[in-house]
Amino acid sequence: MTSSPEAPSTDTSSTQRPKPGTVPVSVNHHIRHWDSEDIDAWEAGGKHIAKRNLIWSVIAEHVGFSIWSIWSVMVLFMPLSVYGIDAAGKFFLVAVPTLVGAILRIPYTFATAKFGGRNWTIFSALVLLVPTVLTMYFMLNPASYTTYIIIAAFAGLGGGNFASSMTNINAFYPQREKGWALGLNAGGGNIGVPVIQLIGLLVIATVGNTAPEIVCAIYLVLIAAAAVGAALYMDNLDNQKTNGRSMIDVMKFADSWWIAFLYIGTFGSFIGFSFAFGQVLQINFLAGLTDGAPATPAQQAQASLSAAQIAFIGPLLGSISRPYGGKLADKIGGGKITLYTFVAMVFSTGLLVVAGTWHDNTAGAATGTMMVLFVVGFILLFLLSGIGNGSVYKMIPAIFAAKSVELKGMTVDEQQHWSRRMSGALIGIAGAVGALGGVGINLVLRASYSGEAKSATTAFWVFLIFYVVCLAITWAYYTRRGGLLHDLERRSQPAMPAPAPAQ
Repeated sequence: MTSSPEAPSTDTSSTQRPKPGTVPVSVNHHIRHWDSEDIDAWEAGGKHIAKRNLIWSVIAEHVGFSIWSIWSVMVLFMPLSVYGIDAAGKFFLVAVPTLVGAILRIPYTFATAKFGGRNWTIFSALVLLVPTVLTMYFMLNPASYTTYIIIAAFAGLGGGNFASSMTNINAFYPQREKGWALGLNAGGGNIGVPVIQLIGLLVIATVGNTAPEIVCAIYLVLIAAAAVGAALYMDNLDNQKTNGRSMIDVMKFADSWWIAFLYIGTFGSFIGFSFAFGQVLQINFLAGLTDGAPATPAQQAQASLSAAQIAFIGPLLGSISRPYGGKLADKIGGGKITLYTFVAMVFSTGLLVVAGTWHDNTAGAATGTMMVLFVVGFILLFLLSGIGNGSVYKMIPAIFAAKSVELKGMTVDEQQHWSRRMSGALIGIAGAVGALGGVGINLVLRASYSGEAKSATTAFWVFLIFYVVCLAITWAYYTRRGGLLHDLERRSQPAMPAPAPAQ
């Protein structure tokens, strides 16, 4: 699975490049030449341009994440007596947008280079009106389960926004600041998950679990605001180039496969638990209220409120911790932070196994102490997955920045172009594969709750084993003495301001 870098055919512009230190000029929201590694130009004004684009990229991606996860909130507004969808059906329902969003991340990775970062951000924001309007209408007019599956698939459009946003911001920032910038961009987008859950909580707390259209109406306004802001304040980079061949080329490197796998353990955990946490909480709270008897509408409403009061906390902490995971990786190393993260995730999942076993041994009763252990385990997993998201993504530009210096017969500009192309392609691939981990989490939970025990304990055991495997891979290939990432980081550390991977 290894491959040595080969010099690609590069498309050099015949237009004269500006002198070093010249601040890029935006003409009609287009910047012709952008070089984030030109320190003088960066300090003279380039960083302000990058910051402006980062802010509106975060806002648009934030709204995209909210719409992607809208069904994690809508299921709290769907009592069985009205919509006829049981717990297993709801887990599958929230898995559908995860799957669609994961698939869309591949084409979205190339979209900013093809159409421009500003142009694509406007489009990708406005297209979110489709799933939002459909969700509002069919929540007010109950339909078949198949109809909801189709509508949930449209919500997957929001999942693709992450890939285009990350590759775009990756192009704006220099290597020395990528860990923080990419972490901030991703974390700001990730926080769209707890925000929509918090809005759902406020609606349930004020008017009950019978007015989901209020949540949708709020996001119709936010979608419009994100599109207008992108149109007014973002820029297209004319030298941001990529092609479909990048996806094939980057997968020749064994590191690409390992990074994608590790991202399942971090981002896959974040998005999968974000979509499922509220539903799992609702099931447990309802079990504590009914003691096995059929649930009344009042009990269902109370369980929804109790779940909503907690569900947003986990995704919120996971979103906030992501930039700091990138920042720690900037200082300590992506491999080490990722290793420590998986060690802690194994421990946290162990708490869930204990809580789930306790739950099973008490015939499904949800005791106070067991629920505390259960919530603490999940909260820790959210926090750690956020840190791991930042550290794993920091590995990508570091790996290809180091590999670019091995290219023979190429200029520095050509090395930069190759490095940008490879790292940008892997950002898209890793994002897509990682999101598929979210699908797996919901399907494993669905299977676990469909079993005889009607509990999540089996799923928790599966998650624990998976994190042990991620831990072993991180140690074996990257962090042990002589490991690949250890050597790469040691060679590339002195050259951090040099050629930077940016899409």
